[in-house]
Amino acid sequence: MSGPRRDPDLVRPYVRTDGRVRAHPDVRVETVLLAASGSSEGLSADARRVMNLFTHAGGGGLAVADIAAALEFPPSTVRILVSSLIDAGLLTRPVAAGDDQPQTDLLQEVLRGLRALV
Repeated sequence: MSGPRRDPDLVRPYVRTDGRVRAHPDVRVETVLLAASGSSEGLSADARRVMNLFTHAGGGGLAVADIAAALEFPPSTVRILVSSLIDAGLLTRPVAAGDDQPQTDLLQEVLRGLRALV
């Protein structure tokens, strides 16, 4: 015998997600998430396990795929779990730079000016 069988699928995904069947459309497998401050009281056991991964990450971000691999859950289930945690304000996505960023040539000109002052 090889020991006890570890089967993460003994609990159905809809039980893990509290009946939710859809994640936010912008939460994909490659989405990187960051832990936000907030109370984790009242979270399900699976949501607490997700949040514990962030405490061990040392403040760094984790991709949905990394969370799924660490917990041995299907990625679709993890997408729904993290969507719930985003809604609760416990996880956040880094904000991409918008179109209102200055042009590269303007930044180069500022850098040349600063170097000239030194």
